[in-house]
Amino acid sequence: MPLLPAYFRFESPGWLWLLLLLPVLALLRARAGRLSALRFSSVHLLEGLGSRTRRALGGFSVGLTLLSLGCGLVALARPQQLRTEETIEESGVEIFLSLDLSLSMSIRDMSIGNEKVDRLTVAKKVTREFIRGRRSDRIGFVVFSGRPYLASPLTLDQDWLMVTLDRIGFNQTRDMGTAIGSSLATAAKRLTSRDSKSKIIILVTDGANNSGKISPRDAAQLAKTLGIKIYTIAIGTDGYHQVPIPTPDGQYVGVRQEFDEETLKEVAKITNGRFYPARDAAALENIFAEIDRLEKTKLNIRRNTLVDELYHWPLSAAAACALLGVVLGQTLLRRNP
Repeated sequence: MPLLPAYFRFESPGWLWLLLLLPVLALLRARAGRLSALRFSSVHLLEGLGSRTRRALGGFSVGLTLLSLGCGLVALARPQQLRTEETIEESGVEIFLSLDLSLSMSIRDMSIGNEKVDRLTVAKKVTREFIRGRRSDRIGFVVFSGRPYLASPLTLDQDWLMVTLDRIGFNQTRDMGTAIGSSLATAAKRLTSRDSKSKIIILVTDGANNSGKISPRDAAQLAKTLGIKIYTIAIGTDGYHQVPIPTPDGQYVGVRQEFDEETLKEVAKITNGRFYPARDAAALENIFAEIDRLEKTKLNIRRNTLVDELYHWPLSAAAACALLGVVLGQTLLRRNP
């Protein structure tokens, strides 16, 4: 329940116009001169009697009176601080992102700007932008190569998701192979713990299932039974590519890209999802944007305005100035004949 920035206002600002009269009163008082305690036709006989009123303190007394009037007018204008409290009702969409970390994802056949980058870097960049637009959804991560790993459970904490996404790398899964079916089953199992309006899995892979204990089709049937929709994305380009082998000398080996698009299409069809080929970064961005549109739900936002009355501050100042004026009038500023 976040609080939006507070702002200040006067409930009855019309009273503030009377502040313009205070300089006029000060000018009139200055022209009138100091008030005398008694009137005499001549004050020659009274010279030397009584104590002299200090001019500086006399002016201070007038200033206190005007200041008290000014603070009183500000209090009548009712200054207020308004704070808006925003309540977001959850959309009910739960999303698991299943990200392939097999060695083929290190192939540099993608570009960000003019820089050649690997498939994983592009997938993480687009995923990060997708997450930023889903602040009311619970999102989790499963990463996999030869077997799946839970990188993050479902959460609304976007800061945590961003940190987790930054940490995802090829060092997390050292198993050889591509366990697509097992990764889908792991994500589906994590989506059954809560009731929600919509549950989806977004699978990003560049290979064919060749590892794991469950096939992608069986995992899709399980997801369908649980009411989970799967979007499958085949990332990368066809042809012959160089892949770095994880050894100290960083050797490279040539591989031919193998997309099992038929299986990915079938997985998506079984769960009433969609299959997308992503041959470059722009295509992947468009795919995630389309999924974002397809999986939008109505978001209810309620705003409550909290009003803090501040009139007591200028009112207290006005009372303090008036009281100080009275005290000075009976002590230091008392006029004696």
